[in-house]
Amino acid sequence: MLDFARCQAITFDCYGTLVDWETGIFSALRPILDSHDQSISDGTVLELYGELEALAEAGQFQTYREVLNAVVVGFGKRLGFTPSTAEVRSLADSVANWMPFPDTVSALKSLQSRYRLSIISNIDDDLFATTRPKLEVPFDHVITAQQARSYKPSLNNFRIALQRIGLPPDRVLHVGQSIYHDVVPAKSLGMSAIWVNRPSRRPGVGAVKLATGVPDLEIRDLASLAEAALAAQAS
Repeated sequence: MLDFARCQAITFDCYGTLVDWETGIFSALRPILDSHDQSISDGTVLELYGELEALAEAGQFQTYREVLNAVVVGFGKRLGFTPSTAEVRSLADSVANWMPFPDTVSALKSLQSRYRLSIISNIDDDLFATTRPKLEVPFDHVITAQQARSYKPSLNNFRIALQRIGLPPDRVLHVGQSIYHDVVPAKSLGMSAIWVNRPSRRPGVGAVKLATGVPDLEIRDLASLAEAALAAQAS
């Protein structure tokens, strides 16, 4: 059973957990697909996105902007069209407009009253800089893929976070939307892990690679996390 009282710090995945990246993804990809007469289901879009993103992150390190460009090019190759230069760039450019889920900011503010909060995100520094003000709380640490030169589920990203936080793994709780990117690697290092299984057009998976793993706790949103964590601290 998850012992909130033992945890002193919480690390968060950002996109998909704090930020509504599915809406952001569709805002960029649907106009591209429509312009090339591609009619595929939302679930298929997310499945293909997760597959193409993982492929782009698996080779020699490239920035997340380059990863997102590769995702758009990959959609074209899989579906038989050639996106324009502007279309290739549009997905990465759209990140600046991606918004937090409605429950995110209030939950973070509540949790910050009891825990040290940090971010571990597969993102570039400049792209996260466009998101950070929307989250409205100062984080103790932000570990990006650009800083780590690797992408979750690489353990490198989590080890860097633990080193900067300066706590043993069993005192740090990781919260993420992805079993593949977040739950499996965090638990392998001895961290507790919460799976935020938000409603999705691809239920239970979202826009990530399918994986199996058992979180210490499954919740539906950040409001549920704040309620459970603060209640445990008060008891």
